Amino acid sequence: MGPKSKVAGGCDEPTGEERPLRADALRNRGRILEAAEVVFASEGIEAPVDVIAEKAGVGVGTLYRHFPTKEKLCEAILLDRLRDLTEDARAQADAPDPAAAFFGFLEHFVELGAEKRDLIAAVMGAGLEFEQAAEPVKEELREAVGVLLRRAQEVGAVRADVTPTAVVSLVGATCHAAGHTEESPAIDLLNIVCDGLRAQRST
Repeated sequence: MGPKSKVAGGCDEPTGEERPLRADALRNRGRILEAAEVVFASEGIEAPVDVIAEKAGVGVGTLYRHFPTKEKLCEAILLDRLRDLTEDARAQADAPDPAAAFFGFLEHFVELGAEKRDLIAAVMGAGLEFEQAAEPVKEELREAVGVLLRRAQEVGAVRADVTPTAVVSLVGATCHAAGHTEESPAIDLLNIVCDGLRAQRST
């Protein structure tokens, strides 16, 4: 699913039916997203958009043509990170140790969720239809996680009744819960979740 702009007006966005962005517009979009992640990480989610535009080397008008609100910018970053997670999962599909690949991916998933906690809060707080926008990306993620899960189940590392949807939901809930307490880091909560996912060994 390629990036597209839906903002009316401006030379960077398609008109009528959504079309793939031109190469120069696509580069601008990529620079904006990269700059936004750096700025948000160093200055927080409250950083002004003109700082992001300056770091990206584009005009503020170009930034707004791609992302009419800061929340839409946060949404785009999160969707890109979900796509990255999907590719990470796919890259582990043939790992020699299925159990290590599965549980290692879950740890990576939670670490990324903790890093992007402020972005997630901004998107959800704005009341955007993020879940609807993210569903196609999440479906691809569930499919990729399903491959890792089945391989881990085949070697007896994970309970047979666990589903990909349950795994993604549990990890997402873990990230959300960790954001509401300083006493239980996300990785500590994940360790408890993983204990529940593991198949019981006969003694």
